[in-house]
Amino acid sequence: MGKKKINSLDDLGGFVFSTNDSFEFNKQENQETLAPKQQFLEALFSNKGRGGKTVTVISGFIGSEDDLKSLAKILKTKCGVGGSVKDNEIIIQGNYRDKLMEILKKEGYNVKRVGG
Repeated sequence: MGKKKINSLDDLGGFVFSTNDSFEFNKQENQETLAPKQQFLEALFSNKGRGGKTVTVISGFIGSEDDLKSLAKILKTKCGVGGSVKDNEIIIQGNYRDKLMEILKKEGYNVKRVGG
């Protein structure tokens, strides 16, 4: 099984350098997912840095990456649009902020509207 690619210093969890030749870096990936009632998510509309294309970003999810991806799949299916999961955020194509907030509230999440 291959090692997970490290994209930034944040992926190292604060570890920067070691002089120990036999050191093995093991990142903890078993983060426990909080229940929907304990999650405080933020929904924001954005088009900056995306070539003028509009997206809705859901951030603030605390839990495993698999649970985040399954939540993203639910949201994309219910809106009938594409999207992705990147940097612990769910990115949905288009301006679906109100619809996504409604879906998340029905799922039991606490959602806050951010920005205009």
